[in-house]
Amino acid sequence: MSVEKKIEEFKDDLELFDDELEKYQFIIDLGKKLNPLDEKEMVDENLVQGCTSKVWLVKDKKNEELIFRADSNAAIVKGLVYIITTIFSNEKKDDINNLDINILDKLNLTEIITPNRQSGVQGMIKKIKEYAKEK
Repeated sequence: MSVEKKIEEFKDDLELFDDELEKYQFIIDLGKKLNPLDEKEMVDENLVQGCTSKVWLVKDKKNEELIFRADSNAAIVKGLVYIITTIFSNEKKDDINNLDINILDKLNLTEIITPNRQSGVQGMIKKIKEYAKEK
């Protein structure tokens, strides 16, 4: 499934909620789907820069596709992490590198996510793109 299609599916799910608190709860519930990282993966080299909360991001490779796993120490952030890792996982490096969209705008989350959290999401995307540029 393409990145755009995954974004569209999350957007459709989020649009089911009129109330901002319901959207927050939905995002928090998504975070509960994350598989926790192993303690040995929660190291500084896997920390995402720009996040107010701690976010660890690791990359795996399966065939030509990258798989991203992540964890956070904050409930709402775990949900955002789930969304971002789902969107970018199972994609090829070139597809990730060629993608230039503001995911939070596409998902209509800029109105309810604080600027610090938005910065953290951008930091995650930047780290994902750095991973995709690795040989």
